Amino acid sequence: MIVLGIDPGSRKTGYGAVAETGGSFSVQGCGLIRLTAKGTLHERIGELCRGLDEVIVTLKPEAVALETAFVGRNVQSALILGQVRGAVLATVLKHCLPVREYAPREIKLAVAGTGSARKEQVAAMLPRLLGLEEAPKSLDVTDALGIAYCDLSRSASSLGCKAGGGKGRGKGWAAFVNEHPELVA
Repeated sequence: MIVLGIDPGSRKTGYGAVAETGGSFSVQGCGLIRLTAKGTLHERIGELCRGLDEVIVTLKPEAVALETAFVGRNVQSALILGQVRGAVLATVLKHCLPVREYAPREIKLAVAGTGSARKEQVAAMLPRLLGLEEAPKSLDVTDALGIAYCDLSRSASSLGCKAGGGKGRGKGWAAFVNEHPELVA
């Protein structure tokens, strides 16, 4: 099973594909999708979608995992991140991949053993868990790998095309997209 973890951002998006085979984990690929700093948000979102398409086609994940949205005090930042997350979800669902989401504390608990771990602590644990020589330099990439590891370590049972943590509510976004393509175009 290969899960693609994604840490979306409006300037750069981290991704990491982790495979689980017989209880051992390995990194299939990871990196950053860097977006043009001078472009408009719309242009950057288009770049992100094209870059994510390429990652999905290349790494061939069977599922995607995201961190649940964090809502801070800056409303403008939250709105921008919401647009970016929406573009990520639309791109992933275009490939009919199931999407599961995890709270930041749950990811930290799965990787570092404590829900209050700092990003650096999560990054430091990944080489041991994933058989890496060293952790990737970018915290966006280590976050994405941690998200994928969390999903695999939680042994999510449903691989149907469902969004929202795979909790089985309704048919899921992919079914909606397939049933109503005129609303998504």
